[in-house]
Amino acid sequence: MGADPGCVMAWRGLQCEKQTKTNMATQKKNNSQSLNAEEMLSRSETFIEKNKKAIIGVIAAVVLVIVAVVLYKNYYSGPREERAAVALYPAQEYFAAGDYEKAFYGDSTTYFGLAKVIGEYDGTKAANLAQAYAGLSLAHLGKFEEAVGYLEAYDGSDTYFASATRAALGNCRINLGDIEAGAKLLVDAAHKADAQSLSPVWLRQAGVAYEKLGQKDKALQCYTEIKDKYAGNPMVARDIDKYIEKVSE
Repeated sequence: MGADPGCVMAWRGLQCEKQTKTNMATQKKNNSQSLNAEEMLSRSETFIEKNKKAIIGVIAAVVLVIVAVVLYKNYYSGPREERAAVALYPAQEYFAAGDYEKAFYGDSTTYFGLAKVIGEYDGTKAANLAQAYAGLSLAHLGKFEEAVGYLEAYDGSDTYFASATRAALGNCRINLGDIEAGAKLLVDAAHKADAQSLSPVWLRQAGVAYEKLGQKDKALQCYTEIKDKYAGNPMVARDIDKYIEKVSE
């Protein structure tokens, strides 16, 4: 049985009306969004216009900071670090050759000593390293009290070199009579370095220091650690049993 033509026409009219309403709603929504976008854009433009000087000032400040950092590194910090490294080089050469006198005091010709390097290039990496070389040189020369100041001023992140500096400070403390503090520094240096070459040497020095204090238990700990961890260093480990036996009695 076919559909009633009147009903079909009514249904089509209803659908057409619904579509028209939907289209109008969509158009209204689009117009509203367009108005909102235009309004927001207008507000942004107004804000920028009102605050133009402040915004430009902030941008300029950021640019100036970046430029200042680049200029400092390229034209001041970088070249200054290079000059400091060049100034330190003779001290490193003298130190490596075992001439600690010239390493610290200079040779009176072209190199004028570590104190001058530290003073002229304060704040550079080379000047910081010079503190360590100065302390180590003075310690080798037996000037322990002077050495302490330089060794304590050194602030390094290199594990090996920082440990060597700490161990030197420990030996200076022991030679100045502060034996317990010196022994602790030596143990700390040995643990930080954890190296077959030097750690057992520093542990043995610490053990001897503890023996002087009558602290045999701590001395035994140092000697036992050498035997357990650093047997690969024959110069120290080969007679460590004698040290252990002595403090075990």
